[in-house]
Amino acid sequence: MKTSRSLLIMTIALALLAGGPACSRRKKAPPAPGSPVTVAAAQQKDVPLELGAVGRVEAIQTVGVKALVGGEVTRVYFKEGQPVRKGDILFTIDPRPFEIALKQAESQVERDRAQLRNAETDLARYTDLVRKDYVTKEQYDALAANRDVLVATVKADEAVVANARLNLDYATVRSPIDGRTGALFIDAGNIIKANDTNPAVVIDQMSPIYVAFAVPEENLEPIRTFQAAAPLTTEAVPETQTAAPVAGVLTFIDNAVDVTTGTITLKATFENRDLVLWPGQFLNVRLTLTTEKGVVAVPSQAVQTGQAGAYVYVVKEDMTAEMRPVKVARAYGEDSVIASGLKAGERVVTDGQLRLYPGAKVEIKAGTEPGRGA
Repeated sequence: MKTSRSLLIMTIALALLAGGPACSRRKKAPPAPGSPVTVAAAQQKDVPLELGAVGRVEAIQTVGVKALVGGEVTRVYFKEGQPVRKGDILFTIDPRPFEIALKQAESQVERDRAQLRNAETDLARYTDLVRKDYVTKEQYDALAANRDVLVATVKADEAVVANARLNLDYATVRSPIDGRTGALFIDAGNIIKANDTNPAVVIDQMSPIYVAFAVPEENLEPIRTFQAAAPLTTEAVPETQTAAPVAGVLTFIDNAVDVTTGTITLKATFENRDLVLWPGQFLNVRLTLTTEKGVVAVPSQAVQTGQAGAYVYVVKEDMTAEMRPVKVARAYGEDSVIASGLKAGERVVTDGQLRLYPGAKVEIKAGTEPGRGA
């Protein structure tokens, strides 16, 4: 009996000794870690107010070169796609027919000038004779009329000479603008017609150059307002190019809104000295209206959308998450401009929001806290 009681007491004692450390361990267990998140600080900075659109490059001048006289093309002085300057010779037409026509016209005018000189001499002589009544007044008037006819004839001859000389000049076809040639539609040895339906070559002005784009009509009034204060900077970003955007200036606002699309057409002028922009090319356009000073901006991935609207998770000093409603004014690049609900310097969660709820403990991932590394 005593032995059984002793065994029971020893068993209870051993159980107490075994359970004691386990209870101590449960009481001293560390608290559960917070949800790992990435954060960024809301920044107060100057942010441009921009409009975005898809634009198309247009040549300011496009000239279809046609011959003004017909004949055989004797020589072509350029290659397709070659840049040319205003006044450069493009091709020549056989000048011999025009040289002959010019010589004939010059001979005719010299003959009629000689006749005019003779008529003026006769008229001068008859002037004295008519005063002395040696000739009749009718004879004098006939000589005067003949002189006037010859004056008019010489003027007509001089016009023929000028036209013949002009046709000879037209036999040398020159570039009317600075630009780049396109495909050539006639070769040396072919016969070209004067003012043919199709041009021999098309030349596009490359520098400066236009970029045309359209924006919704509700933007017309702010565009006009800001343009009245200062020229509006425009940036063109070719879709296939990784280089820096090309800078230009807004120079044209169409005089009417397109009623079918509700948009207004704009054009910006770019110097394009490096020929980055090419006629017909499509690209992205950013029109800067103004720069807003001291606005609050956060990375756009920090902004979430719920049933009540946009919100962000703010990390408080006690490392808990606060669900903060915000009003987003607009997006700029990778940032969102916050109109209300957030102050500069507050930490917002940019990654890990799905594991959060109001009051949830958070743990900022190493190296991502603002001001403490990359």
